[in-house]
Amino acid sequence: MANIRWTRPFGSNPFAELDRLQGELNRLFQAVWGPEVARRPAGVFPPVNVSEDRDNVYVRVELPGVSPEDIDLAVAAETLAISAKRKTEEAQPVSYHRRERESGEFQRVITLPVRINPGAGAATAENGVIKVTLPKSEDVKPKKIRIEAS
Repeated sequence: MANIRWTRPFGSNPFAELDRLQGELNRLFQAVWGPEVARRPAGVFPPVNVSEDRDNVYVRVELPGVSPEDIDLAVAAETLAISAKRKTEEAQPVSYHRRERESGEFQRVITLPVRINPGAGAATAENGVIKVTLPKSEDVKPKKIRIEAS
């Protein structure tokens, strides 16, 4: 009777075949569209920074070229929705050699780290950066507990 030893079908790394497939797809895209497609990062628009202190959550949104009148902010318990429209700058049709700055409508919904008070937020715009200040809800703010000695 022959002893047959069982081995894993893909060696020691079960994802090796997926890595090989991704490499093949990257080479295919580079052959068709050039090497810069593989280096281009897949970003999320608009880019945001979210920070907080004891009383507020701060959201900074980069929207260059968008007028503050074309931006809508909607806030709920733990989410902030940003929608806007970037208008095209050209009055006549042109032929682009490179176009990385899109125009049109977009929306992004951000989950905030804590529940906020939706009725008391404020926003300012300066140099294409929207700064949103959202006060935290009173029930999520830290409370001090007094220790009584007996």
